Amino acid sequence: MHVLSDGRLGAPESAVRDQIATLNAAYSGRLGGADTGIRFRLDGVTRTVNAAWFRDPVVHERSIKQLRKGGPETLNLYLAQLGELVLGYSTYPHGYSKAPTLDGVVIDWRSLPGGAMRSFDRGFTGVHEIGHWLGLLHTFEKGCAATGDGVADTSPQGRPTEGCPPVKDTCEGDGPDPVDNFMDYSDDRCMSGFTAGQALRMQQMWAAYRGAGADTTLDG
Repeated sequence: MHVLSDGRLGAPESAVRDQIATLNAAYSGRLGGADTGIRFRLDGVTRTVNAAWFRDPVVHERSIKQLRKGGPETLNLYLAQLGELVLGYSTYPHGYSKAPTLDGVVIDWRSLPGGAMRSFDRGFTGVHEIGHWLGLLHTFEKGCAATGDGVADTSPQGRPTEGCPPVKDTCEGDGPDPVDNFMDYSDDRCMSGFTAGQALRMQQMWAAYRGAGADTTLDG
């Protein structure tokens, strides 16, 4: 975990620990949905005071990610301040071989559990972005097209969810949109789990790109 700060603002230690606990609750299925078989262990925390990095991690991404540690199996999570429109972003497993230094996830520190980001204050931004790091696409990927997100047990979804609607169905005849899925854009209070198909995809992507014996020279 790499905590960036401007000297005044930044993620406190308690929120860092709570984020790890939230990841394990989400990926174990304790909040709903499937147990993915994936767990997280905090191996260390770096703290860097740099106002420019903190306030604009996109522009300074290459400099920030010099902090990266470990190989393809090591998640590096960077906590900075992004903005209302972008809560976080992630690399994908197949990109590691081309740009290993850039591998990792960046999220807004205010989205951690108990944070100040309205509607996104339960730590699920981290859950969502790490889903990408593990190989998942958005549930609304390619809209209502048959291939969708490449996972058979997530219903086709024509557009991202806003807020927390009780029912939403943007692709007629294929079941309601999975608004409770961590890979949608729903408010945190609406999200609760991954599907068994998503769990399998993450396991397969881990074996191919990140796990012991993975061929990290693959171009995807």
